[in-house]
Amino acid sequence: MDSEGLHLNIDYVGSSGIILSPEQKAALQTSLVILKNSGKFHRVYFWGKILGVKDDYFIAQGVGRDEMENRKTFYSKDCVHWGLLPPATKAMKEQSKLAKGRFTGDPSYEFEHTEQKKTEDGEEAGEEETITIKEEDRLSSVIAEIDEDVKIVPRSAFIKTPDGKVNGNRSFEGLSVSESAKLCSYMHFRDPINLEEKSLLQKANLDKAIDFMDTLEEDIPKGSWSLQFERGSGLVTLRSLLWLGYVFYHVPGSRLYGSCYVGNGEKNLDLPFML
Repeated sequence: MDSEGLHLNIDYVGSSGIILSPEQKAALQTSLVILKNSGKFHRVYFWGKILGVKDDYFIAQGVGRDEMENRKTFYSKDCVHWGLLPPATKAMKEQSKLAKGRFTGDPSYEFEHTEQKKTEDGEEAGEEETITIKEEDRLSSVIAEIDEDVKIVPRSAFIKTPDGKVNGNRSFEGLSVSESAKLCSYMHFRDPINLEEKSLLQKANLDKAIDFMDTLEEDIPKGSWSLQFERGSGLVTLRSLLWLGYVFYHVPGSRLYGSCYVGNGEKNLDLPFML
């Protein structure tokens, strides 16, 4: 969610159990403005919080004009001082999946994973190999995976310009109440995966400037989102069942929308068996 007006916007996800203390709100409201100015970002978003055993990580993201490409992720343990996380590479993501258990809260902590070495034929060689995964790298990988899987925006909130840049749509005035109830009105804020597989006939009715991302109705498994109206029809929330703790909110008929994640950073791998 946008750092501007954070102390007000955080109340929209309060019914999902996401709350900040008055001290945390005050510290974030000030430190995120400083972060935006020092980093020369177009916008700064409060991403959420990843819970650790000893300490929690508060996460913020700074973006440039092209919000999909120019994105940097920061973490803090006191809501005042922010450290830059390294970009999550493919190798880093693969290694991070080997680390099991909760985060400790210490960025320099190293997880150890022991596995059997294998020969060229794929058979075990009898020797053990120990892989160390730094918690800071694991934190960056988990944030990138959550963004890839569940970060969403309303349809037409962003437009793609002819030169390929993704900018906020100034003409966006919010979804209507009827549109808000449909999963096809929400899109994954990442490069499309399912869109490339559609036939030319299916793409014929799409607006290239708006429909350049995947919609939620195509998500597998079906039923991985919980959509609810609150305050009559004055607020709609979507909760992810794949990443428990991720909540998106939108006020129909207005430009107000945002999302936040508060959880232990572990994916719900049992979801297909729960539906």
